[in-house]
Amino acid sequence: MRDSSIWAFVLGPYQPCLVPQCFVRPTEAKKAADEAKMRFAHIDGDHLTLLNVYHAFKQNHESVQWCYDNFINYRSLMSADNVRQQLSRIMDRFNLPRRSTDFTSRDYYINIRKALVTGYFMQVAHLERTGHYLTVKDNQVVQLHPSTVLDHKPEWVLYNEFVLTTKNYIRTCTDIKPEWLVKIAPQYYDMSNFPQCEAKRQLDRIIAKLQSKEYSQY
Repeated sequence: MRDSSIWAFVLGPYQPCLVPQCFVRPTEAKKAADEAKMRFAHIDGDHLTLLNVYHAFKQNHESVQWCYDNFINYRSLMSADNVRQQLSRIMDRFNLPRRSTDFTSRDYYINIRKALVTGYFMQVAHLERTGHYLTVKDNQVVQLHPSTVLDHKPEWVLYNEFVLTTKNYIRTCTDIKPEWLVKIAPQYYDMSNFPQCEAKRQLDRIIAKLQSKEYSQY
């Protein structure tokens, strides 16, 4: 069993300090490092790619040589493992409920993504028809960071970091479903306080559809 609530925390609040060190990209071997990274790539984005790296690390018995061969920072993964164990002990100490999904279940990665939305529902961007992303509510024009493993532009993404360089980038991104937003964080996604944009129009339609389903049950 894998605990989605713990992994959402490790991949969420603790993740910014892990990501920069997780993938090693030496100047003399950039191509090989990029190819190694893509072997762990998950179709739904960067958070789950990091999780794939961790699972492979454990399956290879926390091997330092395996990390070297795959351009992975050993200390970064050991740090992530330590955080996971600490959080697990804290939850046990306070009898906090866990929502676990078997790793072989088709819902495993879906539940991880939903758990990430629970903590990061304010850090979401929507793909506009013009081809750029707008961050939810504050409507900042952003682009996916070049380091992402995403090979497509999902309509809705959750992100960890807003990176300001010559352009506005969002880094460490995961594909999410808009209905998760209105179900998990209905107060934040109250349309009466939402600026006019394509995202609002789509969320309005989703909310109306969900409400009609609820009404039809009575």
